[in-house]
Amino acid sequence: MYINAEEAENEILKHKEDLKNQAKEMFMHAYTAYKTQAFMADEIMPISCKPRIRGKTLSRGDVDDSLGNFSLTLVDSLDTLAVLDELDEFEEAAAAIIREVRFDSDFTVSVFETNIRMVGGLISGHLMAKLIQDKHPQRMPWYSDQLLNMAVDLADRLLPAFNSTSGVPYSKINLKRGLSPELKHQSDTCTACAGTIILEFATLSRLTGNPIYEQKSRKAMDFLWNQRNHGSNLMGTVLNVHSGDWIRRDAGIGAGIDSYYEYTLKAYILLGEEDYLHRFNTHYESVMKYLNRGPLFVDVHMHRPTIAARSYMDALLAFWPGVQVLKGDLKGAIEMHEMLYQVIKKHKFLPEAFTHDLQIYWAQHPLRPEFLESTYLLYRATKDPHYLEVAKSVMDSMNQHVRVACGYSAVKDVRSMELLDEMESFVLAETFKYLYMIFAEPTDLLFDPDNYVLTTEAHFLPLTIGESRSPDSLPRRMLIDPDEVIGDDTAKKYQSACPNFASEFRTADELSLYGKGLRTNVKKLLSEVASLGSLAPLLQPSHMDSLNAADVQKKAGDRLRAWAFSTTNADHIAQLKRMGIQIQVLPDGKMQLSHMAQDAENAATALQGVEFIQEMIEFAKNLEKNPPIRVDPLIQLVSDPIFGREIFKASPAQFGPSLETEEVISEVVFAEPNVACSPLTNSEEILGKIAVIRRGECMFQEKARYAQEAGAVGVIVIDNQRGTSSEKSPQFAMSADDKRTDDIKLPSIFLFDYESQRLTNRMRDEPRLLIRMATETLNPAFLFTQFLKGNCCARSPLVRQNKILAVDYKHGLLRIDFWFKRMENAENLEEKQIEEILDEQTELFKIAAKFQDKPDSIRFSGLLRQIAHQILHKNEKIALGQADIRSLKRLIKSVKLQRIPQSVLRLKDRTLRTVICRAEPRNAPICEEVHKN
Repeated sequence: MYINAEEAENEILKHKEDLKNQAKEMFMHAYTAYKTQAFMADEIMPISCKPRIRGKTLSRGDVDDSLGNFSLTLVDSLDTLAVLDELDEFEEAAAAIIREVRFDSDFTVSVFETNIRMVGGLISGHLMAKLIQDKHPQRMPWYSDQLLNMAVDLADRLLPAFNSTSGVPYSKINLKRGLSPELKHQSDTCTACAGTIILEFATLSRLTGNPIYEQKSRKAMDFLWNQRNHGSNLMGTVLNVHSGDWIRRDAGIGAGIDSYYEYTLKAYILLGEEDYLHRFNTHYESVMKYLNRGPLFVDVHMHRPTIAARSYMDALLAFWPGVQVLKGDLKGAIEMHEMLYQVIKKHKFLPEAFTHDLQIYWAQHPLRPEFLESTYLLYRATKDPHYLEVAKSVMDSMNQHVRVACGYSAVKDVRSMELLDEMESFVLAETFKYLYMIFAEPTDLLFDPDNYVLTTEAHFLPLTIGESRSPDSLPRRMLIDPDEVIGDDTAKKYQSACPNFASEFRTADELSLYGKGLRTNVKKLLSEVASLGSLAPLLQPSHMDSLNAADVQKKAGDRLRAWAFSTTNADHIAQLKRMGIQIQVLPDGKMQLSHMAQDAENAATALQGVEFIQEMIEFAKNLEKNPPIRVDPLIQLVSDPIFGREIFKASPAQFGPSLETEEVISEVVFAEPNVACSPLTNSEEILGKIAVIRRGECMFQEKARYAQEAGAVGVIVIDNQRGTSSEKSPQFAMSADDKRTDDIKLPSIFLFDYESQRLTNRMRDEPRLLIRMATETLNPAFLFTQFLKGNCCARSPLVRQNKILAVDYKHGLLRIDFWFKRMENAENLEEKQIEEILDEQTELFKIAAKFQDKPDSIRFSGLLRQIAHQILHKNEKIALGQADIRSLKRLIKSVKLQRIPQSVLRLKDRTLRTVICRAEPRNAPICEEVHKN
């Protein structure tokens, strides 16, 4: 069997020259059609043989943001002509670009796409032109840096996009008008969009001597690095360019994030700066820890990396094996590449998205180059003929299924092979370039590609950009031939810019056999996965609880698995009960399970209970070895003049809502009494603010309950033990009252003594101190900008109150104090007595509240009368109809309070009943009684 495989490998080696020529013919078929049918247009439509012209051709929406009527295909594929040794074509194309292309079209374009395709294409084209002049002095005597000057012109038009608070570029820019007010409102961008600029811009600065491009792109990269989740070291996919807040916290290696990771590593390779390598290695370790499942990858939540975010992989992650080659993780690269190849063999092409059992999720395929890029790098690193076979199979599929009259068409559905009349510029710029380079020998090329870093668009940037070596040091190369790596150190002519993994093997044949063994294992694993029909055990770490009960019950005789169990899932609790398992939550928050076989529904479920307990024991052991990421809350001081520069680490509570989903910004006030083990006496001061409470004398949850009744929007419990700190003290979480249900609707956090003293000192020095309770910091520059705009951080009285009503306009809170007249036989009031009390209250409401429109005043008094009526009738919950709820929400935000004359309000011999109503109730009732006296 091995001999047959070896013969097949030898066979393809004999045909490398033919395959190289075939790849070139395929490129020339598409390029010639572009020249004759759509020359100077951004793209050609290969089926209809027409140019795609923005503003004239039917729009495809955001996809057309890569088009700027600037000859995209010609610029993007210019250096491919040099790679294919089509020097006459290169010279003709370069001259046409210089003569015809201008960048003053009134079009809004993607900053990301314009940089990688156009700026990168122009820089690489310039470098190729200079190389051609050097190698062939008779060629291009007229060329004198025109393409480089055009790259500067275009980059200058992109620079205004970096004028955000953080330095992260806006996602779009108008080529003629710059950053319009409309574009400024589009303040979200993807991580890859912001983090895939450093290579082109740094090179442009080094070539021109103008540091502005490198400075701008570095600042963006630095900000992105600082916005990583500091627990998991993972990145989300979409963030706000001003605040840095994550809009989408999905963490993966595909769409939205892919080339950020690629450029973090390649910035080190190109510029030689260790800081970028440190960043990449930090990210890489987390990616392989949380996202990697053998040859497969999952997306997770960046702040909760043990919880899956989606159930499929997308085609853009096919770049990852290539990055793994550059990183030196040859095993991981071979395994993932083989998984992708199996998907291609199954569906002829790589679908835009596919499930973890290799089924189609999204059937489109636009002839993306990422898989071929990884194939090229694996072949360059190993010289394994298997990768020539892989490239040949892709080339055969393209000729068989998507070759059309004027190029190669994108696939609308790989199942039916229905085609789209589209051929993106990257097909000529990357897909055919990688195919040709796989089959070409180094002597076939005008230059040695290992002297260059390939950008994410396969443009060439020279390693000499970052070299500052001593005269005795060897020149750097991207990859060293395995034969040289394995050979004698004294005979080496170069130093590698990437790790030398091949040195682990004695011969190149050993390296090839090693890869063959890995691929065999991957195929076996994927075959087993496909036969299972469910991937839960493979794809979910043992403490992942994102699967629902139906998913879990597909396997193992409908038994719940320990790794899928969630204490907040009522169905899971019911299943455990049927197995005879009881759950007890201990005071420290830990969970204790006990199994009583006699309590199970039957013998079968009792056996399932035994299996579950055994699994849970293993699960606990695994957690000790690999503890889950702890997402700790924090306090950020945001009022002027601090603007977020001071941050305190805090500890969470085991009750109330999590700050991961909803932050709180408000003023802080000391509770009275300071331990808050009884109703607060300064509730008027606490309303709408964050209560600061001292630890001790009662349960944490009880303190939060009294603060909630007083109308607080958050709780900070400060330690009563001296000398503790977040840095030195053990991890801590405020325990819940296990005798009561979780009735706390406001977030609570705990501060150790060191942080408590810093906060309380600030509160004494800074009246009306405004703070933020959250799990991630906001950019101080963003907070300052918001302050200047009047949107944040100013110390203004947000709460208005009188003796009947108090309203917090910022948080949409209304406190109503019902001062009911005390009457005999209060437990059994007659309806006439109740109406008398309500009439008096209604008159008070009319005096206490004022509205611009009289109908609103009548409506408001009527709603409060309705609430009072339910209290007097001792209703357990205050119930309002949907129309009443909508009205109350609106009225809370528009009510104006008036002073009540002392003569009107006589509080003697009255009973106080307090109700809090919320304009934004979320999961809480819109109105609830919080105090009676």
